[in-house]
Amino acid sequence: MPDPTPARGAAPHLTPAPDAFRKRFPALERRVHLAGCSLGARSTDLDGALARMLDDMADGGAPWALFEEQVRLAREQFAALVGARTDQVAVVPNASVGAYQVASALEWTERPKVVTATLEFPSVAHVWLAQRPRGAEVVHVARADEYAAAADARTRLVSVPLIGYQYADRLPVEDIARAAHEAGGEVFVDAYQAVGVAPVDVRELGCDYLVAGTAKYLLGLPGLAFLYVREPARMDREPRLTGWFGRVDPFAFDPTRLDFAPTAARFETGTPAIPACYAANAGLGLIRSLDPETVRAHVHDLGDLAADRLTALGHRVRAVPRERRGAHIGLLTPDPPALAAHLADRGIAVSPRGDVVRLSFHYYNNADDVAALCAALGAPKQH
Repeated sequence: MPDPTPARGAAPHLTPAPDAFRKRFPALERRVHLAGCSLGARSTDLDGALARMLDDMADGGAPWALFEEQVRLAREQFAALVGARTDQVAVVPNASVGAYQVASALEWTERPKVVTATLEFPSVAHVWLAQRPRGAEVVHVARADEYAAAADARTRLVSVPLIGYQYADRLPVEDIARAAHEAGGEVFVDAYQAVGVAPVDVRELGCDYLVAGTAKYLLGLPGLAFLYVREPARMDREPRLTGWFGRVDPFAFDPTRLDFAPTAARFETGTPAIPACYAANAGLGLIRSLDPETVRAHVHDLGDLAADRLTALGHRVRAVPRERRGAHIGLLTPDPPALAAHLADRGIAVSPRGDVVRLSFHYYNNADDVAALCAALGAPKQH
């Protein structure tokens, strides 16, 4: 049978030039936004979507049919972006809920082991730790090459971030997934730091589950994420967190019957954050107008430019080689929050994490942003 899955993130139009895309973000004429790894820049499309929601509320009386359409469209757009079928995608509030829905539907008795990494973002990592009272045994690896050895006959799940949130390391998910499957386990991928600035295809990754949200490189708002499940109806058990959208027919309004949809909708709960759904469709529309390979090359070029110029000024930069790097580089500094505040006062948004200030790039950024950053930083002070 032919594969019914849509082509990965196929741009419906010719990819615009970066300068043309940047015009959708008028605030960038006044400020420099290098914090997309935390929150994407504000676009005119986002503003228009939120205004449309308010108009729908004012004009529609009880505009629930319009709201439901936004949820449906967001699911469809994300599925197309990552090469999934729509029935394989659930709309969830955030990555933690997505991870929990998977964990709650797995049994940990015969295969209790969860292999994860010390560089996993806590939003996901803490969900695995919380399964220990149910019998899960969480094993942490420090490097990507340790995953294969850690996956064995006792492994139920291997959890791997596609891009590390702190240093932007791109992990070899395809190889890790292959090793996990050979051991009889399944693979969960956190793609939050990748989707929107790099090609992501669930079939190429070989993962069983994937989660990503709209607040960062997908140019939406916090409050919405998506969970991909390869085979939604073939879990160990039903998820433990549920709500009326998880039913076969949510509009049956039967409080006496708990039937789970055969699709990934079984992992959904109550009403999603509707403003975030409108915003998600605006952001996804922007992203799907771009070729992901073109975006990845653009952000890598800017990352290389920033790393070279900052190093020449005397700053310490942690930049993974571009062939295995996400969309940001790290500026090492004794006090990342203080430096972030210093730059914010000068109209430059960055994101501190751990021992680095993350400098992230999107298709809307350009070389002038790098120049403004370097001018604001100058040479590091000598201590």
